[in-house]
Amino acid sequence: MAAEDKLGARLFERSVSGFTATPVGERLIATAGPFLAQLAELEKAAMRPAPEPVKVRLVCECYTAYRWLPSALVAMRKSLPDLEVSLAVEHTGDPVAALLAGEVDVALITTSKVGKGLREARLFHDEIVFVLADTHPLARKASITPADLAAQPLISSTHTPPAEQQWFITQLFPRKAPPLQMLHFPLTEAVVDAARAGMGVAAMSEWMAEPYLEARGLVLRRLSTGPLLRPWRIAWRPEAGESAQRLAGALTSLAPRSVGERQVFKA
Repeated sequence: MAAEDKLGARLFERSVSGFTATPVGERLIATAGPFLAQLAELEKAAMRPAPEPVKVRLVCECYTAYRWLPSALVAMRKSLPDLEVSLAVEHTGDPVAALLAGEVDVALITTSKVGKGLREARLFHDEIVFVLADTHPLARKASITPADLAAQPLISSTHTPPAEQQWFITQLFPRKAPPLQMLHFPLTEAVVDAARAGMGVAAMSEWMAEPYLEARGLVLRRLSTGPLLRPWRIAWRPEAGESAQRLAGALTSLAPRSVGERQVFKA
């Protein structure tokens, strides 16, 4: 027998009446039971069909996240291969309503309030910075005050949610906002070019502004009062709770870090 040849010992005594286990054979039989059971379970597991991935529909409240989110989702597949995340960009305008209607499972939001029946958790921050022409009078200053901004046209995106616009103004002027001159453009490139042309001061996320600063004619300035940190949260329908929490952990580690947030974490 192959087993006897491998062990170099006789396992059974053979006779005309059948087989009788030798002492070595009896020890092998006594210890082989658990191993054979594990082998049988392994065989069953190998034959089972692979589980279907959990499908999660994700939307972002702010278009700035779409700059880094696709790459983050691709990187996330390595750590969460059982989650199949798709982007529902068409619901960017009102992600909370889409959650309540069941059109999406998870949303990345900044300042919108979450409706009843939904869950939420904090994720991270990004810093709102100010981009202006290097010939602008404020470019000579190391940092910008709220009073400086009140005297200049402020340039932003038409896609900025109303709740976030209100948050921004309240952060700058917590007591009472003065009359502000606002310029809105639909594309980030147009916002940046308007700032380069000296039409005003562009307010945007640092991770959006950074690539444009490689070109000449632009400078970045921060608030003199400290980093203007915009909070990001994740909201989800209760049915997507486990998937949302796993997704939150992955996105927290994969999202870009603004200088302002790095300073806060360092402190």
